[in-house]
Amino acid sequence: MFIRAYLRASTDQQDSQRARADLDSFASERGLTIAAYYSENESGASLTRPELFRLLDDSSPGDVLLIEQVDRLSRLTGPDWDVLKAKIQEKRVRVVALDLPTSWQLVAQGDDLTKRMLEALNGMMLDMLAAIARKDYEDRRRRTAQGIAKAKEAGKYTGRPVNHARVKNILDMLAKDMSWSQVCDITGASRSTLARLVKEQRASTTIL
Repeated sequence: MFIRAYLRASTDQQDSQRARADLDSFASERGLTIAAYYSENESGASLTRPELFRLLDDSSPGDVLLIEQVDRLSRLTGPDWDVLKAKIQEKRVRVVALDLPTSWQLVAQGDDLTKRMLEALNGMMLDMLAAIARKDYEDRRRRTAQGIAKAKEAGKYTGRPVNHARVKNILDMLAKDMSWSQVCDITGASRSTLARLVKEQRASTTIL
């Protein structure tokens, strides 16, 4: 049994490695070792998560996908969650989340009947928490949109400030022919962010 930890943050301004210490402690307390870490800065509301699917592709039946919270795995719509869940089931990976105590027993020894019952219970709990995570995501987006609308009406909305130093650092690395993977690893930026910055740079160069 291999334990593979998945770490995700929604934006490049957040630290996807933040929960690593908690996952390490969870494994250590049970005499277990995390074999590999998969980290990315991508929205949990999107199925476009290369590292998550690389984790699943690397997994074998019985391996554990360890996460801090269920919302690190999914803030997906119902249909998209069904797609991800089908992939997890196809690979026969067991999902263990620190915020889902019923899942903790999936890394413990036990008879086959007990494991099957726990897997069934864990599956139902995952469905419920995934639905809650999606509702929370939609509620927060609605509140944010309402706040922005009010700020615009009052003439106070300026948008998210751009970290120009960080952008320059990323573009300088790319200009030195560093690979996208290297730049992502060093800066924590996602590939989608790199693609956007390159596109913006090309557009500004064309205009000039």
